[in-house]
Amino acid sequence: MKKALVVLFGLLVPAALIYVAYTGYNVIFEPNVNPDKVPYALYVNEGTTAEKLFATLLEDEVLLDPQGFLLLAKNKGLAKVKSGHYIIEEGMSNNTLINSLKAGLQQPIRITFNSAADLEDLAGKLGKQLLADSADLYKALKQPMDGWEGPLAMGAFLPDTYEVYWNASAKSIAMKLYQNTIAFWTPTRIKQAEALKLTPGEVSTLASIVMKESSKASDRPMVARLYLNRLQKGMKLQADPTVIFALKDINPDEPVRRVLTKDLKLDHPYNTYMIKGLPPGPICVPEKAALLAVLEAPKHDYLFMCANPDNLGYHAFARNYAGHLINQRRWTQYLDSRKIYR
Repeated sequence: MKKALVVLFGLLVPAALIYVAYTGYNVIFEPNVNPDKVPYALYVNEGTTAEKLFATLLEDEVLLDPQGFLLLAKNKGLAKVKSGHYIIEEGMSNNTLINSLKAGLQQPIRITFNSAADLEDLAGKLGKQLLADSADLYKALKQPMDGWEGPLAMGAFLPDTYEVYWNASAKSIAMKLYQNTIAFWTPTRIKQAEALKLTPGEVSTLASIVMKESSKASDRPMVARLYLNRLQKGMKLQADPTVIFALKDINPDEPVRRVLTKDLKLDHPYNTYMIKGLPPGPICVPEKAALLAVLEAPKHDYLFMCANPDNLGYHAFARNYAGHLINQRRWTQYLDSRKIYR
């Protein structure tokens, strides 16, 4: 009897060991990602523990067999996960996933912004796409950038699509945007600006006015050339968007849907009805297309423009003041008919 027990024990123990080894191997090395959930974007904040991460994966049903993941994570020393953006792909095992998280092998993301009303607005748009807080981003964007200091600051950050790490620092994000602006201003484009008797900062300023003046891509080059014509003739720009910028600078909470005659006399460095030439800097963060609209503006001899009630979003152009008064009267009648008085 004892001999039979010894033989049985001798058979069962190796079998159990083999089973444990096989099970352990599966827990560690077998694919353990739900193919219906891939690719799964995992965003990890600072201070996230392995337990909290496991709870997220469990809730989102990312793991085929959750058993063993947390134990293996702890055995491999994954107490806190490095912040970042990770992509969990089909076929990944617990071991591969945990090693990636432990090493911080995150994947970059793409962030995009087309324009922004100001640097605070830009920081808010970036903050929605990144780990960095919008307040920290705003502080970083406000730091002087060489060649774009003071009132030119909004021209330092070119709207575009950027590939960055989700947990990148606010400072590095601001610098990446600035470096893209520097790259945009090639020697050829600087020469284009010089041919217009403008600096890159002045092109940026004019482009921001063009953007605010017209929302239509096909209209903007025409608007840009009109302003260039006025600058070359020594005329005041008389751009309504600069008046609106000045009004909002004085009273940010007051909505402005219509520029009144009294507004044109506002004593403000951005009121181009009062100052000659360009204002001190951009009135928004200008898009690349708006910059090119200035640099590549088609030739024409128009000097006056007014919003076109027959083609909203576009302008009616005139070569002389008499023609402009006709266009202006039509637009005023349109606003009055819709009771838009301010």
